[in-house]
Amino acid sequence: MDQKQPFEIDQAIELLRDAVRPFPKAAMFALAELGYTSPFEQLIACIISIRTRDETSLPVAIKLLDRARTPVAMLRLTTEEIEDLIRDSTFHETKAPQIWAIARQIVDTYGDELPCDFDTLVSFAGVGPKCANLTLGIACKQPSISVDIHVHRVTNRWGYVQTRTPEKTLKALEAKLPQRYWIEINERLVPFGKHICTGELPRCSTCPLLAMCQQVGVQSHR
Repeated sequence: MDQKQPFEIDQAIELLRDAVRPFPKAAMFALAELGYTSPFEQLIACIISIRTRDETSLPVAIKLLDRARTPVAMLRLTTEEIEDLIRDSTFHETKAPQIWAIARQIVDTYGDELPCDFDTLVSFAGVGPKCANLTLGIACKQPSISVDIHVHRVTNRWGYVQTRTPEKTLKALEAKLPQRYWIEINERLVPFGKHICTGELPRCSTCPLLAMCQQVGVQSHR
């Protein structure tokens, strides 16, 4: 393997911005650009996106949110109606009652407005750190790192962190990644991981970060 340049995160982010420009945005960021920017909308959309491809979860989220953009409006729907609206997402039969229950809990505890608070978000059934941090970052503009499979794989492949689980990657990135990139890292690495730094046969030969990437664990590539 050729001698690698030192990994410079500022340069990496600049290269990432250019590299992912031709590709569709990550679903939650695309949703925000369409005007669905409240914490409730972002949280519900993120639940829909779990185990579901962006190209499916984005239109499904829009379909549901166009019927109910607030907790109060969501409670006017039955769980059966919610399930029918999100039927194209994975595990829709489980997500529908979760979504209704979250709306109920918000209305009962906070009125009609979901607070921008990590502990509150992860207290809801079906909501983990990934969705909580994505909601806080996009809707609340709070510096938060959302680690999905792409962020976990790519940052470890770079050699920027050395971890075995997304949970440990989150802690490692919080300790190392400049806070100005905490929200953006997910926005850039989701399309980068889907289209360039793929799980199998990554496109290393045309990757703009190749000179500084350690290619950890890469056995073969395109």
